[in-house]
Amino acid sequence: MTEVVSPRLSTQGAGAILLDAAGAVFSDDVQSRIWAVAAEMLAIKGVAETVPGMNNLMIVFDPLLIPPAIIEHHLLDAWRTVVPDAIAGRDVEIPVVYGGATGEDLAPLAAHAGLTVDEVVRRHSEAVYSVAAVGAMPGFVYLSGLDPALAMPRRAVPRMKVKVGSVIIGGAQAGIMPCTAPSGWHIIGKTEVPLFDPLRDPPSACRPGDRIRFRVIEVRA
Repeated sequence: MTEVVSPRLSTQGAGAILLDAAGAVFSDDVQSRIWAVAAEMLAIKGVAETVPGMNNLMIVFDPLLIPPAIIEHHLLDAWRTVVPDAIAGRDVEIPVVYGGATGEDLAPLAAHAGLTVDEVVRRHSEAVYSVAAVGAMPGFVYLSGLDPALAMPRRAVPRMKVKVGSVIIGGAQAGIMPCTAPSGWHIIGKTEVPLFDPLRDPPSACRPGDRIRFRVIEVRA
């Protein structure tokens, strides 16, 4: 039986509490518990929203309907007693053009890892990723499952304009840019799959628990 880690709670203004269960490395078991607790807390009167992050969970509530101390009690009780069930996620395929002008960090990342470009592409595209959380920007997916050999610290100076569809690596996580925005993650390719559309229902193409596979369209020098 997996040992249940002790979470840390902190208030985020008058109407939100953050549960942080992150350890030195990302844990799929902890993330499954996060999802289960998020679902259970939504059933409590006064809770307006639950926002799962990477091994953390934000609870947004109305302090006029339920005191913060009661929220904390329910949150810790749910954390201890909930039975984490795997989310019935979907399989999502993301076609990618690796390298070239839209994957400018592919070669530097390969050099950092001591691998060839082709080996980096193989390892990146053969892995099965899980959407651990959606956040940071609308539709942005935090993906667990990256081959540890491809991990690379984020850039010391972020780029101010990383284009929508960029397939990226930051630390031990993989991701995809849902819009053009600043980022310190490394760009290894590009996809044309739209991850976020405000006119679509739901607007985000992916949700927590989905399984992501990258399909190689082309590798450019």
